[in-house]
Amino acid sequence: MSGINARIREERERLGLSQRAFGEIGGVEANAQGKYENGERTPKADYLARVAQRGVDVLYVLTGSRVPVPIDGLSQSEEWILGSYRTLVKEDQDAIYRLTTTLAEYTSTYAPEKKA
Repeated sequence: MSGINARIREERERLGLSQRAFGEIGGVEANAQGKYENGERTPKADYLARVAQRGVDVLYVLTGSRVPVPIDGLSQSEEWILGSYRTLVKEDQDAIYRLTTTLAEYTSTYAPEKKA
């Protein structure tokens, strides 16, 4: 499976949504969502506009290329990390958020004071 149908499914899974929930966002029934994902039907512009409002990268769905997000002031490694994070499903993003928050709190609480 490749093309628009596979990318629609990938974006739905990235957002952690069921076909029913994703279809509701797009204004279609779950069976229509399933047909979009298995290539039996092609979504219309109004569907794409609705799912875009909920975080779907519609350029990616249509072309296979992600929308470039301008990031000022980040190092190359920070850009790579952020780009990788954005490709994760919501549950994995939440886990990364919890991990980095815990590490930052630990570091600020237990790190030795810096000498001026």
